[in-house]
This record gives sequence, structure tokens and C-alpha cells, in this order.
Amino acid sequence: MMLSRDVLEPARARAALLGFGALRVTTPDAAALPGRRLVEAVADGHHGTMDWLAETADRRGDPRLVWPAVRSVIMLGLNYGPAGDPLANLADPAVANISVYARGRDYHDVIKGKLKEIAGLVERDTRAKVKVFVDTAPVMEKPLAAASGIGWQGKHTNLVSRDYGSWLFLGAIFSAAAIEPDEPAVDACGSCRACLDACPTDAFPEPYRLDARRCISYLTIEHAGPIPFEFREAIGNRIYGCDDCLAVCPWNKFAAAGAELKLAARADLERPAIAEFLGLDDAGFRSRFSASPVKRIGRERFLRNVLIAAGNSGVTELVEPVAALLDDPAPVVRGAAVWALTRLAPARAAAERLARAAEEDDAEVAAEWRVVGEPAGG
Repeated sequence: MMLSRDVLEPARARAALLGFGALRVTTPDAAALPGRRLVEAVADGHHGTMDWLAETADRRGDPRLVWPAVRSVIMLGLNYGPAGDPLANLADPAVANISVYARGRDYHDVIKGKLKEIAGLVERDTRAKVKVFVDTAPVMEKPLAAASGIGWQGKHTNLVSRDYGSWLFLGAIFSAAAIEPDEPAVDACGSCRACLDACPTDAFPEPYRLDARRCISYLTIEHAGPIPFEFREAIGNRIYGCDDCLAVCPWNKFAAAGAELKLAARADLERPAIAEFLGLDDAGFRSRFSASPVKRIGRERFLRNVLIAAGNSGVTELVEPVAALLDDPAPVVRGAAVWALTRLAPARAAAERLARAAEEDDAEVAAEWRVVGEPAGG
């Protein structure tokens, strides 16, 4: 027996009080076509080093492989639209820019508790078991949200809503009850290419398709090794994630700031200076980013990103703190420090090369020193 969507009215009302702007329903079958497209993207290598995407592609295309009892997928969207210009920091190269979603508390922690409360109401009113997911399982949240009608996947592959633009966190409640599904959203991107044209690294080989290997969010968050030379200048001062394709979406004009959702940015992460991060040891990093999603990438990857931003800054006051990191125990930090120093003080880098290059035992850092001796400087 299929239950009417009306059975979700108590859950919908509670969701609104908890800050969710949308609660809609779809079926597990809605993930089938997106799942096949994911398999194609993986075959093309567009997932980069995210091997977990390849390993879980079959389950992402069929929610029943995640939980065999699921008969309905309830999708919720929570607005995190910024109060100000999300790209303002990019104009000041001395500022370390952190993606809007990561300037406050970790959204996983904020949303999961809310979802569990709503899921309890769904379970009570449908008399069927439920499971809750927030970006922690092989679930294709964006295609499922589009199938439920919350929005559509834009040309930048992110969800776009008529009410909230590109600024939505998503959560899923799987239900063992068959609930009448909502109608899917209609793509309203039209001929617009704003998000595609805004990408600093040309990460979209075509509309609606992302090559993660070229994406700044992937490079600064998921990618573990040295950042490829070809993308370093384009990264600019983005030290964690990238909002460019989201921020230029014309539908954002309908997105009110999401401050009421208790996801407001921390004051110390809105416009931090690059200089204040260069001296962080592991304990300092963990303390500074306590309860922040930034903490998940660890100090080494984080400092690699900060050093790329330092090298792009042109701020000569950063030379000494950058040079100090040439002795860092982590090869990925030392290598990024070589590049940053070469950009900020080529003569100093050349002098350091004479003293250090022959002693470097890490192949990737040694490769960075070799570039110092080349005419173009990398």
C-alpha cells in the first residue's frame, strides 16, 4: 500500500522549524540513471584519486544495495546562503579564502541531529523503519534531491533551487514505507553558462559534467599529494574549497542568507590572513579548526594549500615563515614551501637550493628543487 504524502506533514512542519527549506519524496529507482553516469565518469578517470567512488558506484546507483528495505527516499535541503559576497576574499591575496560551507561548524554534525529528530516523526507516522544519511554513505544526494523536486542539477553538477540558488546542504532519510513521490524539478539553467565560465581551472569538460582532477575543491580537499603545477596559479588564495561556480549562479538572487540556521560563519574564518596559518603545528591546527570540516584534511594538506596561496600572494612579509617550512617533517609541506619561496623570493630560493637540494631524500620535494633551477621557475 502506498501512503499519501500527507503522512509527512508533522515531519515537514518540524523540518521547517529546524531550518530546512524543503522536504520532498522520491523513489529508490531515481538513482539508476545518475548511477550509470557515475560509472561512465569513473571510467573516464574524472573521479581522480577518490577510489571510494569507484568502489561504491554500484551501491550509489541503487539505494536498495545500501539498505534493502528502502521503498522511499525523503530528501531535505537546508539553506546555507552567505550573508555577503562569497567571492570578496579573492580580491585580497593576503587573505586565506575558505569555502563558505566550511566557515562555520561542520555541517555533518549540525544536520545529522536535526535529521534524526525528523526521521523519528517519519517512523512514528508511517510505522516503518528509517535510516538517516548525511554525506556519510554511498548515497547520490544531488540526483535524488533533483528527482524529489527540491531543485535540479545545474551545469556545475550541484543542486540549484528556485528558492535557495546553489546554497543547499542535503540530507536523506530512507524509509521502509512506500510514500507517494513528489514530481521532479525541471532544469531551468537554459542557455546560461555562468558557472562553467567562472571555473578558474576549466574543470567542466562539458555542461553537467565535472572532471574532479581539475577542480579546486578536489585539489585542496580530497587530493593528498603535491598540487599539480598547472593549477597552482589558478588556485590563487583558495586554501579550502572553491565557491566560484556556485557563487555566480543567477538563481542565487532568490537565496536569503542562511544565518538563522545556526551555521553562521566563525569570525576568525571569514577573512583570515595567510600569515596566521603558516606557523601552525599539529596541535595548533587541531585547536584552530575544532568542530570545523577543515580539520578533516589534516595539518599537512592544509599547510600545502596555505603555501600555494602564499606563493600566489606576492606578500614579501611571508618569505620568512615560508622559508621556515622548508624544514617541515612532511614532504608535501616542504615541497609546497619550495614553490612558494621560489615565487616570493627567487634569489633566496636559488640560494637555499644549493644548500638543500642534494640532501633531500623525498623524490617529489627533490623535483620541486629541480624546478627552482629552471629559467621559468615552474
